[in-house]
Amino acid sequence: MAYELLLKTLQDRGKLSLSELKKVERVQKSSVGETLPHLLVKLGLCSENDVADAFVASGHYQKIAAEQLPMDVQLPPSISLRFLKQCHVIGVQHDEHSITVCMMDPEDQFVINALRLATGKAIQAQVGLLSEIDTALEIQYGEGRSQMDKIMDDLNFDEVGEEDLEHLKDLASEAPVIKMVNLIMQRAIETKASDIHIEPFEQSLKVRLRIDGVLQEIDAPPVKSTAAVISRIKIMAKLNIAERRLPQDGRIKIQMLGKELDLRVSSIPTMYGESVVIRLLDKENTVLDFKGLGFSGVHLERFLDVLALPHGIILITGPTGSGKSTSMYAALKQLNTSSRKIITVEDPVEYQMEGINQIQAKPQIGLTFASALRSIVRQDPDIIMIGEMRDLETARIAVQSALTGHLVLSTLHTNDAAGGVTRLLDMGLEEYLLTSTVNGILAQRLVRKLCVHCKEAYPVAESLITELRLRRYQAEGEIMLYKPKGCSACNQMGYRGRMAIIEFLPMTDTVRKLIMARAEAGKIQKLAIEEGMQTLYENGLTKVMEGVTTIEEIMRVTAE
Repeated sequence: MAYELLLKTLQDRGKLSLSELKKVERVQKSSVGETLPHLLVKLGLCSENDVADAFVASGHYQKIAAEQLPMDVQLPPSISLRFLKQCHVIGVQHDEHSITVCMMDPEDQFVINALRLATGKAIQAQVGLLSEIDTALEIQYGEGRSQMDKIMDDLNFDEVGEEDLEHLKDLASEAPVIKMVNLIMQRAIETKASDIHIEPFEQSLKVRLRIDGVLQEIDAPPVKSTAAVISRIKIMAKLNIAERRLPQDGRIKIQMLGKELDLRVSSIPTMYGESVVIRLLDKENTVLDFKGLGFSGVHLERFLDVLALPHGIILITGPTGSGKSTSMYAALKQLNTSSRKIITVEDPVEYQMEGINQIQAKPQIGLTFASALRSIVRQDPDIIMIGEMRDLETARIAVQSALTGHLVLSTLHTNDAAGGVTRLLDMGLEEYLLTSTVNGILAQRLVRKLCVHCKEAYPVAESLITELRLRRYQAEGEIMLYKPKGCSACNQMGYRGRMAIIEFLPMTDTVRKLIMARAEAGKIQKLAIEEGMQTLYENGLTKVMEGVTTIEEIMRVTAE
């Protein structure tokens, strides 16, 4: 397979644009000893997986997974470790006549010919990931140390005082610190983490990744590098490294492992330094499709019916991290046509969408949700999206906009759909305004999805069937549910990815009567259930019965 086929496969799969191809071709002319696949990964234009999968697609090679790489040396001692590391090649198995090797670039004829001459045997090349090959080489040749350990060997500074700004800037620009921060970000991208938490303590620096909603600790830099590591992140986010007494917010745009990422950075002062949280917004992996997000059945139909109404307010509720913004953007994507003008006011703007006018709120200069909304209505929009209804003034302007023929979408921080009603009333919004403008309230949570490669079925005990009333979903026969097991595809977690469980409260005449009577949230919810609304818990159980998630996950995120 020639590199032409590799490049064509990458382009056909949308992993490499024409401008990126021209860039790598320019760099290749001035680069000595770097093959094209190495450059694609090194420049961050493609991920290791993208390159390996493109080689496999040719039909000439098999992909060797990390667990298939042997722990014992398979090549003769005459072949130096330095050569293997430099060329990213490892022996997989050997017999009397041939040796199978795993390479990042199985088309590198220089390496294959060198191995054939050195061993006197035929060389069978297969493809693997560069990082997995390098890790396996460390294990095979006795070092067995993590990448973070090796970077720490290059550290040659003592603990630096935070008041020495120039020294901090210099350290933050040195190779070991840059490598540490890049390695942390690389691991976050590889594991599809949504957040990176970097937390300084007296005796240690902790780094944790939020993967599918759950925090997991990873290798962290040494505590003496705390100030330099945090300064490096603040420099990347264009924050003031001299200001450590106040919280700061910034953004980083990077290209890594073939992905364009928008990172939101937040720092706050703590007892032992600044705690930094980085939110990763991966535009490629963001699903803005309701079915892909977990919406299904009658709830999806009702929500789409309400979304199709020309005016009124639609609210999405839930705690922080429940996927409200993603559902909101999915709704905007559905509504975004050339015949509609859509304006949003957000804090912050999480995803930039073509064809939509997005305003970033800046309270420090007086650009609040309320002040922006007053100007928005003079821009003749059809649809207005408000990032969050935080106060009565914002709610009143949203109501006035809905009454004058606009469709308004917004979010609220409440635990369930019925709670959204009482929240607006508590803000001070009049009952008659609420009932005449709000078309529906959606509540949602995110649950982890079972890994499709390793989930295990198990029969449910009769006592549990009775307790959870599972016969509502399957009247006859043995009920089988699934539990997590763990495999290489899901990083031994048993779960991979997340989806929404939802409840949708449409504003019917009977619900309006209860609101006008200032009924409490419990009564409104009870009536909605009688009219066919599935609660978050019941919608979750539906997903459990479908084998998509587990009972434990539903219990974790709902109040039942």
